[in-house]
Amino acid sequence: MLKKIEGIVIRSTDYGESNKIITIYSRDSGKIGMMARGAKKPNSRLSSISQLFTYGHYLYRSYKGLGTLSQGETIHSFRSIREDLFKTAYAAYIVELADKLTEDFVASPTLFNLLYYSLYFINENFDEEVITFIYETKMLAFAGITPQLHNCAHCTNAEEEYVAFSVKEGGYLCHRCLHADPHYIRISRATAKLLPIFLTMDIKRLGQISLKKSTRSEIKRVLDEYYEAYSGLYLKSKRFLSQLEKFEQ
Repeated sequence: MLKKIEGIVIRSTDYGESNKIITIYSRDSGKIGMMARGAKKPNSRLSSISQLFTYGHYLYRSYKGLGTLSQGETIHSFRSIREDLFKTAYAAYIVELADKLTEDFVASPTLFNLLYYSLYFINENFDEEVITFIYETKMLAFAGITPQLHNCAHCTNAEEEYVAFSVKEGGYLCHRCLHADPHYIRISRATAKLLPIFLTMDIKRLGQISLKKSTRSEIKRVLDEYYEAYSGLYLKSKRFLSQLEKFEQ
């Protein structure tokens, strides 16, 4: 049975001498895996549309297991991402996180838009680290592990200013509740304000955001430690990205 979908390639794996197995996150059908026969051959009509990050229309034969890609048409290749190592590293982390946190055939137009616009803005030379922060924060909701960012995670009182983030308590701490977690992460007012914004903002309306190095470090530490504690994920792309960031420093 032939089906047509619109989606983004979030995983592409070589299979045999000439084939690829690709995973597409589609707008209307969610995550779908399919075989792209002969896609590794340079002259194959499936070569370009089976590349990682490619956004396009895909025609495939649907089976109970793995489908078979018949043909496709590129909507956006995200060429700028492919030509830059740092953009590629951030984009690879973004698509792998989507792959690991989604089930097959479960559609989410909201997640599709988040995935597309994250790649789009990286391709358009927006700050890839900031976009990744926004993406990671929003993906916590899809993982079912959203931290408490609107009141103190320990006493539940709403405060104008939070001074720490607690992985143990699962969210912000006010100054009266620092005793609840001796390993709390001290955060600035900027970080405390930004994380709730990242969680709820419409990424389509993203403008250029400039963050101080100290604020970036705080946000990165909060997200890294929280994901490590609650997601159960080990991503090769995240490890490579971390190594690349150390090299850049």
